[in-house]
Amino acid sequence: MLLAHPVVLEDLVERYKALALLGADQGGPGGRQEYEDVAYSLCVATGTSDVDAAVVAASHQLPGARPTDDSMVTA
Repeated sequence: MLLAHPVVLEDLVERYKALALLGADQGGPGGRQEYEDVAYSLCVATGTSDVDAAVVAASHQLPGARPTDDSMVTA
């Protein structure tokens, strides 16, 4: 499997998180389309079919990731 360049992957994750935080998926057509495009790109870049799995996969591929990355665990 090809891996996305870390800079590209990090950009996709940051854009996805920002769009999700802004509620772009519930906004107008332009915002929804951008949200869907970024989510799709993130899935393709990580070889997943689910955006939540893509975010987890990306966290493991980015520099500084630990083998037991607990990024999904909230304190």
